[in-house]
Amino acid sequence: MFNLDEFVSERAPTWTELEALVDRAGSRPSRLGADGVRRLGECYRAATADLAIARRRFPGDPVVARLERLVQRGRQGVYNAPSSRRSLWEFFANGYWRRVRERKAILAIAFLALAVPTLLGGFWAYRDPGPASGLVPTKYQTVTQPRAPGNTLGLTVDQESSVASQIFTNNIGVTFFAFAGGLVLGLGTLYVLLQNGVMLGVVGGLAIGSGNGHSFFELVTAHGVLELSCIIVSGAAGLRLGWAIIDPGNRTRGEALREEARAAIEIVLGTAPWLVVAGLVEGFLTPSGTGLPTVLAVGFSLGAIYWGLVLWRGGPPPAEAEVAITGAPAI
Repeated sequence: MFNLDEFVSERAPTWTELEALVDRAGSRPSRLGADGVRRLGECYRAATADLAIARRRFPGDPVVARLERLVQRGRQGVYNAPSSRRSLWEFFANGYWRRVRERKAILAIAFLALAVPTLLGGFWAYRDPGPASGLVPTKYQTVTQPRAPGNTLGLTVDQESSVASQIFTNNIGVTFFAFAGGLVLGLGTLYVLLQNGVMLGVVGGLAIGSGNGHSFFELVTAHGVLELSCIIVSGAAGLRLGWAIIDPGNRTRGEALREEARAAIEIVLGTAPWLVVAGLVEGFLTPSGTGLPTVLAVGFSLGAIYWGLVLWRGGPPPAEAEVAITGAPAI
């Protein structure tokens, strides 16, 4: 048996050598020569075995993510680099979902940072609407005005297109700030999550307290489940940056920040298309007044699809199978 520090100190030289070989090889392993190619294969098999061990004995530690990225790069060198089209497909089919899922604790913190203020803000606004309404911008004050459920918002097709464009641009901006706030030790990210949670809760509490709860859920549910999911995931990406600065583990802060920044950027880029989907739903379906059953079905279906993909496609790659195939040594 060995501890994490012993494992890293013993294996890190091989990982560093593999990184250097992959960098030298680029997309053409033949550049390394016969001896270099053989050594590339040896280092790759060793790193693959190390990844299997790290996942089993040190789950959740940053060393696992580091080895996953290293093994992925090594695989491309050993088995020849795939085309950029295939790499892009692999990212959206598996890589993005693995990024979302690989830091479960941080993802849970981001969820709580949004959900808890939402519930507390909603309860406060419902019980004490006077002071709570002073926190809501003027454009949201209409939530206390009666509105018949199922009515359209009276927008033309051109206006709906304009609204959709503005909405998903705003949503992408929110997720960007949630991500970038991680550079301030994660405090900026927490502020974005808390602020959005309080605002959502207060608006919802005021609407329910004034008898407009049905209309409120009709207006926000179709796009809101997916939109809030994206904000939570982007917030988790930002918190990864902040935690890399606070506790880099066995890495230097520079190394930790570079590794986590790459992962966080991948999360933000992979989340952007889903924000566009949420914006289109909000711009076209929400104003149509299709009724609460329809928007509930659409909203929770989109949420189920998104988180279903996280569970289905976000599992770790079968590194253990690669160990068996490549005959990597075991400790």
